[in-house]
Amino acid sequence: MSALPLSRVRRVAWTAVLWFAAVVYPFVLFATVMKGTSGFVAIEVLASAVLTVMTGALLLRHPLSAHGILLFAWILALVQMQNGLIAGLLVLITDLGVGYIAASRRRRISVPIAVVTLALQTLSVLAFLSANISATIDTLILTVVLAMAVAWMVGNSVRGRRAHAAVLREQATAQAVAEERLRIARELHDMVAHSIGIIAIQAGVGGRVIDTQPGEARNALNAIEVTSRETLAGLRRMLTALRRDDAGAAPLGPAPGLGDLDRLAEATKDAGVRVDLRVKGELRPLPPDVDLSAYRIVQEAVTNVVRHAGTDACRVTIRYGDGELSIEVDDDGRGGVLGVGYGIVGMRERVGLLRGDLTAGPRPGGGFRVAARLPLPASVR
Repeated sequence: MSALPLSRVRRVAWTAVLWFAAVVYPFVLFATVMKGTSGFVAIEVLASAVLTVMTGALLLRHPLSAHGILLFAWILALVQMQNGLIAGLLVLITDLGVGYIAASRRRRISVPIAVVTLALQTLSVLAFLSANISATIDTLILTVVLAMAVAWMVGNSVRGRRAHAAVLREQATAQAVAEERLRIARELHDMVAHSIGIIAIQAGVGGRVIDTQPGEARNALNAIEVTSRETLAGLRRMLTALRRDDAGAAPLGPAPGLGDLDRLAEATKDAGVRVDLRVKGELRPLPPDVDLSAYRIVQEAVTNVVRHAGTDACRVTIRYGDGELSIEVDDDGRGGVLGVGYGIVGMRERVGLLRGDLTAGPRPGGGFRVAARLPLPASVR
């Protein structure tokens, strides 16, 4: 049988010390008040030390039991020694216990505890006042009730704030999960839709010319192979990212960016659409999220050209401006399909997350245009 961990031994030993102090405490306090004024000061230090240990440690772990011990000890002390200081300490210390219970337990527990404590406080103070007729009964009883009400309300308010904070954390976690799911859905759509569109077009070309132009059919098959491998590699990176917490997970590959647009243009050319890529302004490194989003916007827009425009060419313009990155994808085809599918929706979500704006729609002179503006942080301006 293995030995207990040292931390557990310490925890058990400390709990035992606290319970021992809690059991001894009422007797120490009782002995203190029994001596009266002459011996009160010397033993009061010991009693206060034990009380500090109880209220600071045991009350945090076992609030109901510790509160019961506190209430019993101070009522016993007040009965033994009719003293205004003892009565005040009874109200103060037990109210602190009620406040902590209200802050750490539900109302169905804290309210009965507060009511019982108030009743015992009131009876004890009335018994004390019966021997001190000069005191004002109404004022003292009202003070006891108000002190209990304030202690409970403060504790309940603390508990309410904690519960509200917990709800906000849960909502933030749920929102983060939803945003991550949307991000993954966008990545899958952008990656798979583009690749499958090219594969479908190349397969159709190969099927039509396989008998008459074997060379063209072979080129189509080669393009299908390259696109399929790239898509599988991208899916593998994404699946690796989803299980990145696994101990044996493979390292992630680099995410695509604007530097990969030439390769995208080559793949699109193999699908029958020539991409005229234009870059304006001073090239500079971009933040990873801006770089990836810019690439995905171009990829999705070009994919829509391949699938819907019915044209053999499009223009992609990347402009590095002062404080923003502009993207334009234009074609002279018969127009995209606006409002159908998730492509444009995904582009809008990407741009919105980066606090930019996007427009997509038919051009006045024919064709279709996608234009996005992504603000850049001050560090890359």
